Amino acid sequence: MSNNNLTDKSSQVIALINCNEVIHSLLLNINLGGREIRSFQSGLDFSNQWERHKLDIVAIISKSEVLAPGGISLMENILKKKKNNIPFFLIAQHFNDNISKLALRSGIAEVFVLPLSMLKIETRISFLIEHWKDINNKSKSSSFKPYKTPFIKRVFDLFFAGLALLCLSPLFLIVYVLIRLESKGPAFYYSLRVGTGYRVFKFFKFRSMYADADKRLKDLKHLNQYADAKKENELGSEIGDDGIYLCNECKQMGTKCQFPLYADNIEWCEKQFNDSKRNKSSAFIKLKDDPRITKVGKIIRNTSIDELPQLWNVIIGDMSIVGNRPLPLYEAEKLTTDKYALRFMAPAGITGLWQVEKRGKGEMSEDERLMLDNVYAQNHSFLNDIRLILKTIPALFQKENV
Repeated sequence: MSNNNLTDKSSQVIALINCNEVIHSLLLNINLGGREIRSFQSGLDFSNQWERHKLDIVAIISKSEVLAPGGISLMENILKKKKNNIPFFLIAQHFNDNISKLALRSGIAEVFVLPLSMLKIETRISFLIEHWKDINNKSKSSSFKPYKTPFIKRVFDLFFAGLALLCLSPLFLIVYVLIRLESKGPAFYYSLRVGTGYRVFKFFKFRSMYADADKRLKDLKHLNQYADAKKENELGSEIGDDGIYLCNECKQMGTKCQFPLYADNIEWCEKQFNDSKRNKSSAFIKLKDDPRITKVGKIIRNTSIDELPQLWNVIIGDMSIVGNRPLPLYEAEKLTTDKYALRFMAPAGITGLWQVEKRGKGEMSEDERLMLDNVYAQNHSFLNDIRLILKTIPALFQKENV
């Protein structure tokens, strides 16, 4: 009987995603019941090989933070679409009680924190593989119920966004044609954002940079207005396996960008992109007359036309017209304490309370913005949303970019 069990387990595969050779070697030296351990470069590579070779996958281990692309987002893309009931593990550097609750609610089996405890991994992985179906079925009865958009708010969102898309369709067509005529590459791109209930979704925009913006950055370092030794050290000279520049945070995670922006098969580093766009005192890089931004891109940025594709996010239910702005992954993963987690219990929206309150008050601190997000989460209603929309109209004419 034991020989038959060993034979059955030998055909089972534990998939490693984004794991380096050190982690692979460590896992090979522990007892995982004779199961095969196989590494994959990315979630896409894993998904393709899983289907192509009909692999008997019994567990997935991804080296990623909970809210990074290789965390909850990857689990949802792989397992929920394929409807597979198998344990998904993470190997992460940053972890606390709030992130733990978030991970468990989303369906992640276990998060192992670096440096790794081989005994814990050996015990937990084998146990959860053997009993995952029973454990998962029991946990479904007490699963976390995220915010659900009220019917009247959803009807308003569909009506408002649908009407806006219909009226603005000529403008969309003009911008689309101008972007494609000026530079090669897709007219739209998307980044990953964290919205209601920490749910990760694709956040759409018009492309305002050349498609090879990340590759051109190295040749433009001489234009950096902060190009002293300290700033150049922050910029770094390392390029990841995917051809994207790595910030210090990405370099700690490995050789791949942890915060990619996508436009078909083109990628940028979102953290680098946003830092360069903000250009504050702590900016990653500031280029005078940044040549990576297209002429059309400058116009649509200054007029916020590049944000209009978010109306499609409203149509498909990722966002509402009014709500708290969805955050990039690297920002959201830092806001899991009780003080800030409340903002994610409200709908994600195009405009919200802090954009209106900012009008005429100059710069707003991060704490003030997060406080207003919490205020909205505690008091949001359909009538308050209507009031905010009416206040947003004069806010559009302010000088500050909100």
